[in-house]
Amino acid sequence: MSTAFSRSLRNALTGGGNHRSFGIPTSEPNKKKVKIETLDAYARRQWEAILYYVVGSVDETTSARVDLNESTQTLLGSGAGEFVTKRRNKPQITKKGFEFLLEETNAQIWTLLIEYLKLGESLSMDSVEAISFLFTLGSLELGTSYDTSNLTPTQLRMLEDLSDYGIVYWEGSNSDRYYPTRLATTLTSDAPALPNSSLTSTTVTTTTTGGNMAPPTESEKGFIILETNYRLYAYTSSPLLIQIISLFATLKTRYPNMITATLTKSSIQKAIAHGITADQIVSYLSTHAHPQLRKSTPILPPTVVDQIRLWQIEGDRMRTNPGYTIWDVGTVDEYDRAVKHAETLGVLIWQDRTKGKFFVSRFEQIQQYFKNEAMKKKERLAEGQKGGSSTPMQR
Repeated sequence: MSTAFSRSLRNALTGGGNHRSFGIPTSEPNKKKVKIETLDAYARRQWEAILYYVVGSVDETTSARVDLNESTQTLLGSGAGEFVTKRRNKPQITKKGFEFLLEETNAQIWTLLIEYLKLGESLSMDSVEAISFLFTLGSLELGTSYDTSNLTPTQLRMLEDLSDYGIVYWEGSNSDRYYPTRLATTLTSDAPALPNSSLTSTTVTTTTTGGNMAPPTESEKGFIILETNYRLYAYTSSPLLIQIISLFATLKTRYPNMITATLTKSSIQKAIAHGITADQIVSYLSTHAHPQLRKSTPILPPTVVDQIRLWQIEGDRMRTNPGYTIWDVGTVDEYDRAVKHAETLGVLIWQDRTKGKFFVSRFEQIQQYFKNEAMKKKERLAEGQKGGSSTPMQR
C-alpha cells in the first residue's frame, strides 16, 4: 500500500485524524451520560410502538402512550411502505405489513430503512449521504455519545426520523450530540437487536394441563402449540404478540403467562380479507412453534394446515370484474377477429364462442376497432364489392 493510503486506512480504523468517517465521540461527565439500559429501553419502546401501529393497536399495559410522528406514519402508510392502510381513520395491517411482522428484528429494521431511503428520494435527500450515515451508525459504539457538528443537512434531517424509530437517541435540535442505540450498532452484525424484549422472551413457570410439554424458556423462540382440534396455546405475556395472534385467531382465555385461542373459519377469512394469506399464517405458526412441537414431522397438524388453505380457497371461488358484454358481432370470422383483437389488447375477460358473446374490461379500444371495421365495409361497398350484414353491438 502507498504511504498515503495506509495512513488514511490506519486513521479510519482507529478513529484518528480529522476525516470523521466513524463519527466524533464527545466527552461528557459520567453523571450526564446516558446509560446503556436507558438506551435499550428507549429503543425497545420506540420500535415496539412501530410494530403496534402496524398491528393496529397500542400497548394498553404502558401508562404513557407512544405516538409516532407524521413522517413515520407516512412511511408505514400506503404512501411508501404500505405496511398499513387507513380504514375508518384507524390503521389496519396489510399483506406486506404481516410479512414485515414475520421477519426477525434485524431484518425488520433493514426493511424499514430501505423504504425510508426510497421515501428520501422524493424528499430531495442525498441518497449517498443517507446510506453512508446508516453504515456509519453500524460501526459506532453503544453507550458513547457522538457530535453532530460533522453531519450534513441530510444526515441531520435523518437524526429526527431515526430517533423516532429508536435507532438513535437524540434530544432534538437543541442537542449537539446523539447516542446510537443497539438497533443501530447491530445494523451490520447478526447480534440480537432487542435483547430481553417482550418480543423474544416468553418466561413462564407452569406446564400445560394437557400433557408433559414444558413451556419454552427465554432462550427458546417458539411459544405456540397448535392442536388438531384447532385450539392454539401461546406462552407469552407480550401484548404485541397477542395482538398479532388475534389477527387470525379468536382469543378465548388469557392467563398471566399464556393465552388460548381457536382457529375458526370466520377468523381466518377475516385475516384474508385484510390481505393476509393462508401461507403467511401457516408460516407464522411454524416459525413460532413450541420446541416440543418441532420434534414432530410435519411441525403443524396437516389437517389444520389444509383447512386453513381450504378456507382461503372458499373465499376465492367467485371473482367479479367490471366491464362490458358484447354480442351480435356478425359472422363467425368477424367474431374470432374481434375476440383476438381484445385478447391482444389485454382486455378480454371471458368468451363464449357458441353464443357469440365475449366480455371485456374496457370498451373504448374495442369500440374503435368496430368503427374501423365498419369503415372498411363501407369502402368495400363503395367499390362495388359485396359487403356483409350490419354488425349491431350492445353492451
